[in-house]
Amino acid sequence: MTHDNYLFRKNQMMRAFAKSLARAKPWVISWLGEEQAHRFMQEARQEYEALLPRIPYIGTSPVALGFFIPTTRYLAMYRALQKQGRTVEDAGRLAYRIGAEEAKAIPYLIRRFMERLWFSPLVEWGLQKKNLRTQRVKYPGESVLHYIKGDGQEFDYGVDYTECAVCKFLQTENAFELAPYACAIDKPVSELMGWGLTRIKTIADGFPRCEFRFKRGGETRVPIPQSLEVFPGSEQIKT
Repeated sequence: MTHDNYLFRKNQMMRAFAKSLARAKPWVISWLGEEQAHRFMQEARQEYEALLPRIPYIGTSPVALGFFIPTTRYLAMYRALQKQGRTVEDAGRLAYRIGAEEAKAIPYLIRRFMERLWFSPLVEWGLQKKNLRTQRVKYPGESVLHYIKGDGQEFDYGVDYTECAVCKFLQTENAFELAPYACAIDKPVSELMGWGLTRIKTIADGFPRCEFRFKRGGETRVPIPQSLEVFPGSEQIKT
């Protein structure tokens, strides 16, 4: 069966979106106040439901969707915030906080299991296989990646994205300015998952490719937008 979008998963995706909103609710209330927060959450749900038919189908890979689908939620929140006169920086702060908190919500033992799996021969084999397959893109909206063999010192393995599903989607939706904030979430995720990710260049920042380099036990080096520099660790969203 072929699909153009994810409407066949509408109930599941709306539930996941409601969960993200519920996670954000305390910060949004402290930021916007009770009345505006209620309006924001109502409008965000409406925006996401309207957006669902336009979310391009890129397959069912849990890894690919795990990177892609959260951005569709952030876009709906961004549009709801725009209705209240808020900026992309505001939406970026909210997305960053949600992304970090959702990563923290993964139980510690599962995170450690995922770390071991991330650096297993199985994952590298899968990436090499996908490297060959994605040169013949099956779905127009999907990412195109290239596996990079590790150098044995600086990184264990790498992935270069020459096409990014997140960037293509946001470009189509005339919201490419949100892309650097969606990419920034890789920083707290890497720190929590033990990826040791170095990623200096991204398509979101105007480079021709995103260069991911993973080093187990290494330091995470992922630049983030300046407006987020003081945000992690704050107790509430700053205006």
